[in-house]
Amino acid sequence: MLAKQNRIRKKKEFAYIYKKNNCFYTKHLTLYVVTTKMPQSKVGFSVNNKVGNSVIRHKVKRRLSEIVRGILPTLPVRNYVYVAKVGVAELNFDNLQNEVLEVTNKFTKKV
Repeated sequence: MLAKQNRIRKKKEFAYIYKKNNCFYTKHLTLYVVTTKMPQSKVGFSVNNKVGNSVIRHKVKRRLSEIVRGILPTLPVRNYVYVAKVGVAELNFDNLQNEVLEVTNKFTKKV
């Protein structure tokens, strides 16, 4: 699980990041990125109701959190929101990790 200081939890923070609309896509994930003045990165996860019931959505969030926790120290200091699309629940952990790395690499290549 991500450390408390690295989590985005408030609706206002999510809305701000969505409004800036600097995003990168893969088949199963969308990554929104915004610069920040804070000393550490913050990460949020959003999973739509269409992905599945609450058990499935929470499982996807836990998997995304674990994957991002491992790569967060290597990322530039920014605020990130990962949005899961329909079909992400069918991916196993390794395929989901590849999707996260792919969408994150799209961002890091641009920076």
